[in-house]
Formats: sequence, C-alpha cells, structure tokens
Amino acid sequence: MTRILLVGCGGAMGANVYRSSLEREDCEVVAGIDPRMIREGDYPVFATFADCTVEADVIVDFSSPAVTNDMLAYALEKKLPVIVCSTGHDEAQLAAIKAASEQIAMFRSGNMSLGINLLINLAKKATEVLGASFDIEIVEQHHHRKVDAPSGTALMIADAISDTLDTRPRYEYDRHSKRMKRSKDEIGIHSVRGGTIVGVHEVIFAGQDEVVTISHNAQSRALFATGALSAAAFMKGKTSGMY
Repeated sequence: MTRILLVGCGGAMGANVYRSSLEREDCEVVAGIDPRMIREGDYPVFATFADCTVEADVIVDFSSPAVTNDMLAYALEKKLPVIVCSTGHDEAQLAAIKAASEQIAMFRSGNMSLGINLLINLAKKATEVLGASFDIEIVEQHHHRKVDAPSGTALMIADAISDTLDTRPRYEYDRHSKRMKRSKDEIGIHSVRGGTIVGVHEVIFAGQDEVVTISHNAQSRALFATGALSAAAFMKGKTSGMY
C-alpha cells in the first residue's frame, strides 16, 4: 500500500484524487496539506508542512507554485518521492525541482492523462513529416478558475514539438500588437478560459491547401487523478532522479 500525502487536498483535483483512491487497493491518502484546512474525506489535514505529523511514502502535489519551495524542503528532509502535478512554476522553481531530483525521486508532468501523452507522441510524428513546411499552432481551453496561461500541458506539447524540429522555434503568445505576417520560426500558443471546461488541447498543422489537427478533450478530472495515483504507486521506493 502506498501512503500518500496530498498537497492541495482542498482543491477540485485534491477531491478527485481522494475519490479515485477509494477505488484502488494500492494507494491510500493518509494526510493532506492545505492552508484553508479543508478536504473531502476523513484523513487529517494540516495548514503547513511543519505541522504535519503523519508518515507517508509519496507526496502528490496538486496545489500551486506558492507552496513548491516548502514542499521541496519537506520532501528533501523526509526523503520522500514527489509527484509534481501542479503547473505555472517559474524558472527558479523548475531549477529547484531539477536540483531536488539529485537527492530524491521526482516525477513531473504538466498533464497526467494517457491520452495527452499519446497526443504528444502523435504531434512529434506529425512534426517529423510536416514540420518543415507547415505552420504549427497550439490552442488550449480551460475553466475560468485556472490562473496560469498558457497551460503546462500546452507548453509540454510545444517543447516536444520543438525538440523534434531541426531549429528550435520561438513561442508566440500574443499577436494583437504586431502588424506583420507570421514568421516560420514560431509556434503560436493560445489560451481560452471559460465556464467549466476541464481541458481541451489542439495542435494545428497548417500547410498549403490543407490542415491537419490533433486534439484531446478531457471530459472529467478523474482521468488526471487516476494518472497521478498510478504515478504515486510506481514511485514508491524509487531512488533519486527525474522520472
């Protein structure tokens, strides 16, 4: 049994992780961290890591970059593997996550969906075939409560495409102030926020007289919770490194 310390347990994804854990025999949420001291379920919740008195095997993080530094310090002290599912980290925090992986096991993904990871592989294959002559644009849609833009998943997709191209492109986030034609050395990344959209990601390959589109539509947060729990079970007992 993998004992999970759930960071951000009071959020929508925290609730989904807890519900999904009830359907599994290999994972259990034994405690949570949330400054508001709220959660779904009857496990103990603590406002800060310093307050936590419950032992765990893995940390699952669905919080925000605001707690990343404290979480990494706690994980390093306790020698706990971390599943980083939060997004919106700045360059310093990404460097800190990478540095932590030299001492503990770290698993970081902008999206825990199997389908999104398939989309990324398909986008890389399409880039190999079309990338030299097609313009590439990424459109992501999320609910109106999401605070970071573009999404971590959109950046994940863009990075995978960039790694496949011979020359690394620029990421273009905003064209409204520019009066010039689109350059060939860019990937446009566009964000939509509205309603209760769980997550839609679309990769557009626009060529001469034809357009190829690869898309993924997440219809429930439960699929992200399932992926995070599978990652937690996998990471229990792993040695240091970035997984």
